[in-house]
Amino acid sequence: MVERGGDPNEPNTSIEVRRVERGDVYTRVSTIGSPGGRAFVLVAGLGVAATYFERLAPNLNEFGPVHALDLPGFGGVPHPPAAMSIEQYADLVEAVIDELDLDDPVLIGHSMGTQMVAEVAARRPDITTVVLISPVVDPSARRLPTLAFRFLHAAWHEPVKVKLLAVGSYLTCGPKWFLRVLPAMMRFRIEDRFPRIRAATLIVRGQHDAVVSEAFAEWAATRIPFASTWEIGGAAHSVMHQHAEGVARLCVEFARAPRDTDGLLNRMSHEAAETPEPTHASPALALKALGGRLREFVGVVRRDDRLIAEGKSEHAEAMAEEQGER
Repeated sequence: MVERGGDPNEPNTSIEVRRVERGDVYTRVSTIGSPGGRAFVLVAGLGVAATYFERLAPNLNEFGPVHALDLPGFGGVPHPPAAMSIEQYADLVEAVIDELDLDDPVLIGHSMGTQMVAEVAARRPDITTVVLISPVVDPSARRLPTLAFRFLHAAWHEPVKVKLLAVGSYLTCGPKWFLRVLPAMMRFRIEDRFPRIRAATLIVRGQHDAVVSEAFAEWAATRIPFASTWEIGGAAHSVMHQHAEGVARLCVEFARAPRDTDGLLNRMSHEAAETPEPTHASPALALKALGGRLREFVGVVRRDDRLIAEGKSEHAEAMAEEQGER
């Protein structure tokens, strides 16, 4: 773990990176936050990496640590010999839960990550709280041309920072592995898992997310025994990055009292959840964040987990300082 000194009242920006191995594959786990009784586990979508949660994760350290996963083939984690199914990826999410000895963690999935989270929640009735951010695939869009068109429509509304982050993640993943996993995502029937989820579930979508229509989100909530929905105004598919603070507040409040939907509505206003992230940082902080990102990239290329942790920590510190300047 990378140690960080300074004022103990300042946000913890040190990130620990470890591996959870199963057979000839492993999951890279990036952990931020202080130890505690209940953790958050974050699972990203197709082609992208734990960096998609770089703004969300630091704001979730309410009950315990936050663990963001890079699954095989993504985020620079080596590609397995053969394409993996969603069920096999879910096996690895469960392996992380078991190896880290997490007691009823809050599971948060984004896009394809919601498929893995839904699969795990359907298997494990001991999981009591789940958040599905931009869940896929809408059964009415289970054709590649339809889904691709919707994705491009949603991408138009993403900020430049998110688009650049996505491009970098897709290049790291590689088109070959992306195209090998894409059919598994398209085939997976998340709707068949919904009735088997016993956890209280919050479904979050962005107003401009053409991939996840309002109708699908509302329908999904009727299929899960206990679920509610929330729409973030002005957001698109990657809602948890552009509106990280608001989404984090939603997740924390929901985890605190997952079956008190009326209380959640009373505690949270739409304005609180819709506050966008700042679009610009000072030049000095921008350079510091870039330096951290480059250090992390070198660590990924070298498969050096300590260097990855140092780069992630430097980037997280720059973001914390940016937030403090507001």
